[in-house]
Amino acid sequence: MKTPLVTIQALQKRMAEGVSHSTCSESAVRRMWWAALDTLQSDILLPMNLTRGLWMSSPLPALYEPKLLKKFQGWVWAPKDLLNLKNPSVGMLPPSQSVSMDFHNDSSDYERLTLLEEDGNDPLLIVITPEIQIALALEGNTQERKLLMRSDPETLSDLLTLLDNRLNTENVEQANNLRNALGEMGQLKTNDDLSKIFWPLLSQRLADIAPSLNIQTLPDNLTNDHKSSSKNSEISLLEALTHEIRTPLATIRTLIRSLLRKQDLPKVVETRLKQIDIECTEQIDRFGLIFNAVELERSKPEKTNLALTDLGKMLTILYPVWSNQLERKGLKLILDITPDLPKVLSDSDGLELMLTGLIDRNSRGLQTGGELTLKLRPAGQRLKLQILTQLPTATNSEISESVSNEEIGPVLSWNPATGNLQLSQAATQRLLKSLGGRLTNRRDKGITIFFPISELKEFDLLD
Repeated sequence: MKTPLVTIQALQKRMAEGVSHSTCSESAVRRMWWAALDTLQSDILLPMNLTRGLWMSSPLPALYEPKLLKKFQGWVWAPKDLLNLKNPSVGMLPPSQSVSMDFHNDSSDYERLTLLEEDGNDPLLIVITPEIQIALALEGNTQERKLLMRSDPETLSDLLTLLDNRLNTENVEQANNLRNALGEMGQLKTNDDLSKIFWPLLSQRLADIAPSLNIQTLPDNLTNDHKSSSKNSEISLLEALTHEIRTPLATIRTLIRSLLRKQDLPKVVETRLKQIDIECTEQIDRFGLIFNAVELERSKPEKTNLALTDLGKMLTILYPVWSNQLERKGLKLILDITPDLPKVLSDSDGLELMLTGLIDRNSRGLQTGGELTLKLRPAGQRLKLQILTQLPTATNSEISESVSNEEIGPVLSWNPATGNLQLSQAATQRLLKSLGGRLTNRRDKGITIFFPISELKEFDLLD
């Protein structure tokens, strides 16, 4: 008699055993799910500096932090049409990721398995490491949805048993791989108290990204407190918006890339899908930069963790990406770097995103045929990076528009003439300062950023 296949829904129902009834809506529980993924990866796993682990998810890869993907072995149950996601080397990765100096291919280190119709589409993520074991899932009927988090050894043991049974029926080789990987974990530490850490962290994150904005009249003596509260509400709302915008864009981009792997696509469809992929990537990066500025405005760290960064090499590697981006707008990018420059003190990941945003920002006022020049030169104990624009056909009205931005809060500015939304000057300066840079801006002549070279042991970014 054939053994019935264990479904993903069976795992989720096991996780739901003993969990109280819920009346959560679909939209609310989805926000909880994304916040839970952020909490688990950013607030729990990454700070632990884990060296190895396993993860299993459905119906899409739920683990997305590159530093975790580098070290963890994964299995993903995905719809059949998404199983061709494995080889991104054939033009699948967006340029901004494929050339990142520390980029790790986040779609190459997990096995693809077929998601069946009876598995359902509710998300599941299980993470197993020697130090921590946790399972997340969504479950429940309409208007009775709930987020599940289980870390007790009994439940995790049952889930792994169910997965082993599933793989024995579905793919014996992968069943053996999972058993071997679990065996290499050695003795697992129990973490019964993880829920006492997870739920407060999740609540805090949800409170930050979903503020309650109450309109009320305050006494005069509370005006300053009201202004501070209003600013905090603006920051929280902006943080929520950037999160809510990036999340569906990332999902759309994943689906687009899976479609691009199909061999029988009409040329016009393939071209349009690639255009959508590029637009999604640019907007994800753009709102990622805004999100970084929001977090900096909220936390205002006194110290930053800077490291040696080869700025010249970074610009050289990223030049083809930026050049292609500007070519689509009919613009030209010129790179002018003095050879054999020393390294600077910065944060390479954050700086790449920042520079991409600055290039996008400074190219928006250019007409077709315009030029953008990146010039890197030594300047005493610093390196001087200039982003210069040439406007051969710009009119006076266009130039005036480029400097008529209105501040709409502590982070953003808006040009009512063009509709452009971007980081404010103050937010840009703060973000660059956190990355080791000092920004100067001369009207209509581009921008200049100074970075301290690595030989400097101490430096004052405000000089």
